[in-house]
Parts: sequence; C-alpha cells; structure tokens
Amino acid sequence: MPKDLIARSSVVVSAAEIDAAISRVAAGITARLGQSKPVVVTIMQGGLFFAGQLLPRLAFPLELDYVHATRYGARTRGGELEWIAGPHRDVAGRSMLLVDDILDQGRTLAAIRDEFLRRGATEVLIAALAVKQLPEPAAVQADFEGVRVPDAFVFGCGMDVAGLWRNLPEIRVAHPGATEA
Repeated sequence: MPKDLIARSSVVVSAAEIDAAISRVAAGITARLGQSKPVVVTIMQGGLFFAGQLLPRLAFPLELDYVHATRYGARTRGGELEWIAGPHRDVAGRSMLLVDDILDQGRTLAAIRDEFLRRGATEVLIAALAVKQLPEPAAVQADFEGVRVPDAFVFGCGMDVAGLWRNLPEIRVAHPGATEA
C-alpha cells in the first residue's frame, strides 16, 4: 500500500455529513426503539466508530453487547459464519439493534441477524452508517441508514484499508491502484 493513500483518495462523505447522518439515524432509532430497552450490538471491528458516536445520542435505556464474526477468516471468499467473540447476552424475547459500519452485500449481517432470531430475539433491526449502492440488492436491508456510498473501495469511519484509517472522520474512496502494494 502506498504511503500517500490519503493523497490518492477523495472524500465522498464529509465529517459534517457523517455527523448529521448519525444524528438523523439516532432520532429514527429513538422513535422506533426508545420504549423497548433493546440490546444494541456493535459488529466489530468496523461498527465501533459508528457505535461510539451513536450511543451518546440514544437517550433511552439499552443494553450493550458486541460480536466479532466473520465469513472470511484468512479466505478471500465467504464461507460459513465463524463467531470470534460473542454474543454475550440472552436475547430471547428482546428487541435488538445491530450497529455496523457498512452494508455491502449483507451476507454476514444476514447470518448474524438470523442467528439472533434463532436464539429467540423478537426482532433484529440493522443500523448501518454507510450503505453501498450496488447493482444487485443486498441480502438484508438497513432499517436505519446513515449515508449512501458508491460501489467502490471506501474507507474511514470504521472501514479500513489493510487495517488502517478506520479512524478518519470522513469516508474516502481510493483512486484506482491506490490500495495496491
């Protein structure tokens, strides 16, 4: 990866737009779940940025949990869901909210949602900071959507490039060839 990755990328969603989107999403979540004392589950590692900014804007009681699950591991193609950490709470009879950085094809989120429903959750809603605009519909839809991003390699706001730049306050798109070694 070149050292000048930032110079070889462009902002597609500014920090101000991210902040406004998170406030809008928080208002929607509050209206929908504010009376249900839901279990809010951060999808690690990408969802941490979004959750860290979303949670202080949810002014109602909730329980917090996290999961770290992957369909990839060391592979480049997705397989069966592998639970690395969590879930840690009994969710039977509970409303749940999954918080993630990006909804791309949605297969991992669909598998996590299905597992929580199998464990007895009454409903499992999804909040995604970014939703990728794909030509085909994703395996799941976000109930709460922050911003839309192009069908390109994006990073920042929890999304990484080779493990780096999750901490950027904006979402950037890499120019062609920018992420190659």
